[in-house]
This record gives sequence, C-alpha cells and structure tokens, in this order.
Amino acid sequence: MNNLEKKDIILEARGVTKKFPGVIALNNVSFKVHRAKVNALIGENGAGKSTLMKIFSGVYQDYEGQILLDGGEVKFTNTRDAQSSSIGIIYQELNLIHNLSIAENIFLGREPLTPFKFIDYNKMYRKTSVLLKELNLDLDPRAPISGLRVGQQQIVEIAKALSLKPKILIMDEPTSAISDEEIATLFKLIKLLTDQGVTIVYISHKMDELFQISDRITVLRDGRVVDSFKTGEVTEDLIIQKMVGRPLKELFPRTHTVSGDEMFKIENCTLVHPTIDGKYTVDHVNFTVNKGEVLGIFGLMGAGRTEMLETIFGLHPNMSSVDVYIDGQKTNITNPSGAIKAGIGFVPEDRKLRGLIMMMNVRDNINLASLKRSEKMGLISEKLEEEYAGQYVEKLKIKTPSLHQKVANLSGGNQQKVILAKWLATNPRILLLDEPTRGIDINAKREIYALIDELVKADMSIVVVSSELPEILGISDRIVVFAEGKKKAEFGREEATEEKIMKAAIP
Repeated sequence: MNNLEKKDIILEARGVTKKFPGVIALNNVSFKVHRAKVNALIGENGAGKSTLMKIFSGVYQDYEGQILLDGGEVKFTNTRDAQSSSIGIIYQELNLIHNLSIAENIFLGREPLTPFKFIDYNKMYRKTSVLLKELNLDLDPRAPISGLRVGQQQIVEIAKALSLKPKILIMDEPTSAISDEEIATLFKLIKLLTDQGVTIVYISHKMDELFQISDRITVLRDGRVVDSFKTGEVTEDLIIQKMVGRPLKELFPRTHTVSGDEMFKIENCTLVHPTIDGKYTVDHVNFTVNKGEVLGIFGLMGAGRTEMLETIFGLHPNMSSVDVYIDGQKTNITNPSGAIKAGIGFVPEDRKLRGLIMMMNVRDNINLASLKRSEKMGLISEKLEEEYAGQYVEKLKIKTPSLHQKVANLSGGNQQKVILAKWLATNPRILLLDEPTRGIDINAKREIYALIDELVKADMSIVVVSSELPEILGISDRIVVFAEGKKKAEFGREEATEEKIMKAAIP
C-alpha cells in the first residue's frame, strides 16, 4: 500500500477473529474503511457484520487481530473509548431507555450542565430540537420514548449518534423501520456528512440503497470477507451470488392457488386515538381473507397498520371494537389468549421488545405460546419441549448451536425464525405478520417467503404488513392500502403497481 492509499484508509481490521461459545462469528477478517466515503457492508444474517461493527465501536474487546485507526493500532476498552476517538454507531436493534424522554436518551451520560453542575434541561431540549429538525422529525424533545413507534425510535437513534459529531459513523440497518420520506432525508444527510469529511460504514440488506448511496461494497459470508468492489463496478446479481455462495433463484416463490372460500372477515375495526378526542388511529376498517390467501397491507408510517393487527389480536380491548368472523362464525376476542384459542397467531414488528424474551433460550421461546401441548400429568415435560422445538428448528432451518442457546446470541434472521416457530407451534389458521422480514438478509427473506407460500398452500390465511413495495407486490394475492387509519384502496395481484399503491397511500 503506497502513502496515498494509506492516507485514504481511516479505519482497518486486520486478521480479526471473534469467537462465541460454539460459534466463530469472524474468521480472520480484514476490512478497510475509506475516508469520507460510504463503505457498504453486506452479507446474510449471521455473516458477522454486526459483530465486526461492535468491535470497531468498543462493545467487544476480546478478539484476535488488530484494529487500526489512522494507521495506528487501537484497542478500545469500552464504547466511551471509541466515542472519544470519534466513532459513532447506530445499532440495528434499538438501544433506548423507554421511560426517559427523547432528549434524555440522546444525551444520556453527556448531559449539558449549568455552572452549578445541575443538568441544563433547556439547553438539552434546544440541542435535541436542532437534531430532530435536521431529520425532519416533528416531536417534542420532552416526549417519552415509550410513546413512539419503532420508526420514530430509529430516527432518535440516528439523532443520538449525530449528537456525538463523529468522524466515523457506523449505520447498522438504519432504514429498516423508517418511511420512504425519512429514508430520503437520511440519504441527503449522509451526502452532507461525507461532503464534510465524515466516513460512513453502512450495513443494509436493501440492494437499491447500496447502489444508490455507497462508494464501495464489501461482502461477508460465514464470518469471512468474500470480496470487495467499487459500487459502479459490480452488479446486484453478483453481490447476491457472493453473499449466498450460489446463484439465487426467484426471490418470491409462488406455488399456491387461492381458494374461493372466505376464512377470515374483519368488520368495523376501530381504535380510538390515545391522546386526541374524536380521532381514530384505526377508523372503521373492513376486509376479508380467503383460505390459502396472502393479503398484503401497505401504508406509510402512522397509517394505522400495526395498530389494526394489534386490535384484531386483542391488545387494546378498552380502546377498540372489532367484529371478527372465522369461517362465517362471529368470534369474541378480548385478549391475546382468546385470539390464540380462535386460531390466530401474531408476529409483531419489534422482535426484540415484543416478539421474544431475549435472555431465554431457543427451546423455551418456541414453546412459550403453546405450553399446554408439552404437559404430562399436569407438569411441563422438558422432553416434549425439546422434541417440539427441535422439529421447528429443523423445519425453519434455524441456525443455532443448540436449543439451549439464548436467542439474544442469534442473528436477526434466526431470531425472526424463532418467532415464526413460536406461532406456528400454536397451529394457527390465521397468521398476522407485521414487517416479517425487517432487518433480514435477502436469502433469509427468500426462506420466509417460501414458508409463507407453503403455509397458504395448506389453506392457512395470512395477513402481511410490509413497508417494502417489492415485497408486498411479490408475495400478496390482494393488497389493501391504508392512510390515516382508513382503508383507502384494494387491488388484485394483477392490477397492483407501485404507482397505484403509492398514490393511494399518500393522504
């Protein structure tokens, strides 16, 4: 490497290996980060991307190999060390404290102080307002995190990282839960930051994003660097082949046919707004789903899609009303237990907070919603739990060293498969999926799409909420579009286009 090339490299991993019990997460990885560029990192879930970023940001200190910053070796002992070296990170999994305000989260541990050493809240709120304005997020800095949707929380994470004024900013799936408008704002900000000399390391599974904003793309597979390219010198097909080690067949497998028999009907689904009198978060929504059909639900952030699924599942009994019909019979659902008994399963949007118990193991998470089937003489049989969980690990190809591995130690894609296994174990007839492929690599997505196709082929009815238009168009038999809590349009598979859907989704 000549002197000019050395000057171009701001951060580097040399021969880095990181091991966890039963897993080699990184295996002799060398990765160069180019100064004032967008350095994209892509790979399947479990490829080691987030692990490498956590080494760069001081989360993991126990590893083999070297980390070089501006040509000199560094060894961060904690995240503060990395921050003091101007390295910031936006995590894929939200890392916010829910009972604190937006401002308190952004400046946690770095609160501005008055001359008398008290927290200067006015100054903190002013700084937070400036950051939120840059990101087009119109929220009160005093608002608690607990009241924000996942997408809004993701923007707060971005604001938190920007508040550090980093020279190197690591973004781990920053757009996984934000709207198209917010993504456009983020991309403008990334361009502004790189123009100002900030270096970006950008992790994403969305190919269109990588080709839109990155300068270089590096591919990780099974803990190793497979290849690295200048973005303009590589194709999407080649990137996918490098990621999975083989050419990828059609992304959206479709072997099912839709029955003409109605399985599931929703009438007058209504959820009152939590703070505005006379306003509805879900406003008198009606739809039907046939046996063996995938109904796609699309809408921009705040359209009420998630809230509608939660209402159907009985999560807001005191604020909502809905008439649910299954096989033509009206079913009274007042809580999640009633929904499960009626044959409804629900995979929520936020897998970490609402889908899994992170410190429990794979076996216990899979069996959590169906414990009764593991009963033997009034006691839970561990043998039966192992047997049932093992079947789903095999069927869904969940990558885990054992059934006793904590789900917190699995990749995002495998965590998502554990949630799916948990609900499939209840033998549902109707499955509600809220952003089922958020933050999942392209190969894991295809596996989930294939599973959906297999389930509806067995006459299950599936409702899928997704913010990705290609996904909605690829897997749905019909598409319902939401805006401002209302059903705005419905399209059959053949007539649906991105333009029609977006036109209906804009209030």
